[in-house]
This record gives sequence, C-alpha cells and structure tokens, in this order.
Amino acid sequence: MSETVAAIHAEFTKLRGVRGTLLALLLFVPVSVLISALGGWSARSALESDSPMLRDDFTAQQAGLDGILYGQLALIVFGVLVVTSEFGSGMMRVSLLAVPRRGRLYAAKAAVTAAAAAAVAIPVTIVSYLATQYALGPHGVSIGAAGVPRALAGAIVYLTLMSLFAAGVAMMARNAVIPLAVLLPMVLAGTHILSIIGATKELAQYFPDRAGMEMLTVDSPDAYTGFAVLLAWTVAALVGGYLRHRRWDA
Repeated sequence: MSETVAAIHAEFTKLRGVRGTLLALLLFVPVSVLISALGGWSARSALESDSPMLRDDFTAQQAGLDGILYGQLALIVFGVLVVTSEFGSGMMRVSLLAVPRRGRLYAAKAAVTAAAAAAVAIPVTIVSYLATQYALGPHGVSIGAAGVPRALAGAIVYLTLMSLFAAGVAMMARNAVIPLAVLLPMVLAGTHILSIIGATKELAQYFPDRAGMEMLTVDSPDAYTGFAVLLAWTVAALVGGYLRHRRWDA
C-alpha cells in the first residue's frame, strides 16, 4: 500500500511540475466561469428584448450548466497531457525505473487524473451555475431549484469521466496529436452534427460526450443511461490504455 501511495504522490508532484499540464487544468476555471456569465448576460438581454434568437427550450436552470460544456475542452487537453507529456520528454523511462510495476504506475496516473479533474470540477461547476444566474438577474433561479442539484452532481461526474476517457485514449495513442485531433472536434461539434442527421441520429446518442450530456441535463429521464454509456466508454479506454502500456516499450 505504501508503494501505491508513493506512486500517487509522485504523480501529483509531476502534475504540479509540468507547466503545460497544470495550465490546461487551471484554464478550465476561467473559461467555464466566463462563458457561463456571458451566456447568462446574453440570455437576459434576449429575454428582456423578446428576441427571437433565444432558444425555444431555454430555461434558466439548464443555462447554468452550458458554460462548462465549453470548459470541458480544457479538461480533455489536461487528460491527454497527463499521459503524453512523459512520452514526449522521455520521462516515462524514469517513471518506470521508479515504479517498475506498470499497473501500479498506470493506476496512479488514473487516480491523479480523476482526483485533479474532480477537485476543479466541483467548485467550478457550482460557481459557473451561480455566475449564470447572477447574470440573468430577475430571470435567474436558485441552485436548489428542482432538478438542479442532480444535474450539478451529474456534471461533476461527467467532467471527471471525460478526463479519464481522454487519458485512456492518449495512453493508447502515446502521443497528444491523435487524441486531441479526434476528441476536441468530436466534443465541440462532431457528435452534435451527427445527432441532427437522420442517418446517424440514433448512433450519435451512444457517443461518450452525447450520452454523458444527459447527466447534466435538468430532469433528463436518460441521465442514468447516459452515465452507464459514458462509464462503459471510459472503462474501455482505460483498459485499452493499460494493455498498450503493459505491452509496449516506453
């Protein structure tokens, strides 16, 4: 057990020491909060001017969770860099000398990724929601409104799992280019486009991000189904990453 704790401690130390990885993690904070505040301000202006640009399905509760969907891009980059920064610098060889058991090293990386993502996701999700409601002014609703606490909890779990999913994919690729080239466009627009095309609409709901978004949709009847689908993708990515890590040379 002490060796596992030491491996986790070492991974936290590396996280603090690698500037790009830490920056990606911290960037999640201002991006999420700023976009949430701007979204609330924009929605308030649209509501008070009776603008037709406002979505028909707009609710203040759901608007408070929209900002983190853009902020999650930073957490995906973080999940990728946690793994790939060591391959690019050659530090993976040093890590394997310090922790020869690859399973323990991989588990430590996954644990630190999850812990760091959750540590920023918890306060940022809450602050982003409150920023939106403050910007909405009289149109805002409380954090205790029906369905909101469950959606906030779902958002935190979603962000943590997406970070782990990105880390697993990155371990399989062993470089940052391929995971980022695939995951960022997918989350930003790819699966949304697929979800509105008739031929791929049914398939798109089983992609990790689209399924997981049900977790942070207020009063969604498919929240737990979305969680199960995203969890399955995350586990598959982590297992695939471990198999690659175990069988290939650093």
